[in-house]
Amino acid sequence: MVVDYEGREHLPDPAVLADLAAARDLRITVPVRASGFDPLGDDSIAATLPDAAGRVFVAGHSAYLDDAECEKRVAPRLGAAVETNPDAWVGTEGIERLALATGAGQFELLSRSTDRDLRALRAAGYDGHVSLYAPVVLADDEDAVLDAVGAYAARRGPVRRALPDGAATDGTASGRAREVLSAAVRDYALVGDAETVGERVAELKAAGADTVVGYPARGPAAFR
Repeated sequence: MVVDYEGREHLPDPAVLADLAAARDLRITVPVRASGFDPLGDDSIAATLPDAAGRVFVAGHSAYLDDAECEKRVAPRLGAAVETNPDAWVGTEGIERLALATGAGQFELLSRSTDRDLRALRAAGYDGHVSLYAPVVLADDEDAVLDAVGAYAARRGPVRRALPDGAATDGTASGRAREVLSAAVRDYALVGDAETVGERVAELKAAGADTVVGYPARGPAAFR
């Protein structure tokens, strides 16, 4: 289980995290540029996280950082974080080379090039742990799929550039925008019924992924 970071106000209480870590294999996403999590500055919040939980060190999305935090250098903070947590995973979009340079396990976002990238990484001799993060939508209805992950896919660079300006990114999308999004959500998320998603996970593991971390984009009830 991975607890993602979506702002300080949404971070679970340390006691809750400790209970989860005692019952499950838990990792917590730590944005190294955010105040309270900065290994080279204010790490007061990070210090309250349970030792039993693993770490996933990320640069942190700009949506959850202020201007000063966005200006912080990522590389030295990742290095410092991994030095004290060598079993951590490191990654996400835009810092792949920095993540690989740390020597820690890799945490990557599913993309249209993931299969090729994984095979190349393994062929080059990398034998460390690779985890993939992907939203999961157990649905076939296109409106439901776009409502769940259309906006997520639209934030990815190639998709953002292909979309018409001001286009809707949910189930109300139409025309060219809907065409782009319908293809993109299947590049950046796991979409379909349980069997289809299971087959895709098997393909990713065959390509070189060790762990696939699925985010329940329509809520956990869909997995019951």
